[in-house]
Amino acid sequence: MTRAGRGRDPAAQGAADAERVAQYCPDLATWPRSWSVEPRDIAPGQQLVERFTPFLLHLLAAGLSRKTLRLHRDNLWALGGEMIRTFYDDPPSRHRGVEAWLAKAIGEDGGPLMSHRTSEPHQRAFDSTCRRFYRFLRTASPQTH
Repeated sequence: MTRAGRGRDPAAQGAADAERVAQYCPDLATWPRSWSVEPRDIAPGQQLVERFTPFLLHLLAAGLSRKTLRLHRDNLWALGGEMIRTFYDDPPSRHRGVEAWLAKAIGEDGGPLMSHRTSEPHQRAFDSTCRRFYRFLRTASPQTH
């Protein structure tokens, strides 16, 4: 075993991954509640966090700088908030679910236009994170996109 993680049992790897994500994003479990406007927003928020977690691990493994990691983390939090906002602007989107919303909201050109007033550089950084997340999702499950 020359590489860390080889030969490790899945439960131990899962625990190590959870610890890495917890160090990188200690408030991840609270994101769904922070995005929610009403109680029914929590379930789709939790589903979104489930999609974000493997991507967060991927970012950690990429050897990015702390500043870049924080930027991507913060942009993912913003993406979740945009999703919940979309549920109110477009009520049928709530019934299509998280996967369909992600397929519609992010792509090779970036993500949704941020609803709150933001600078052009901030929107570009957000789009960069959305593009990277989109590519990750396509690689992880190409049959769904």
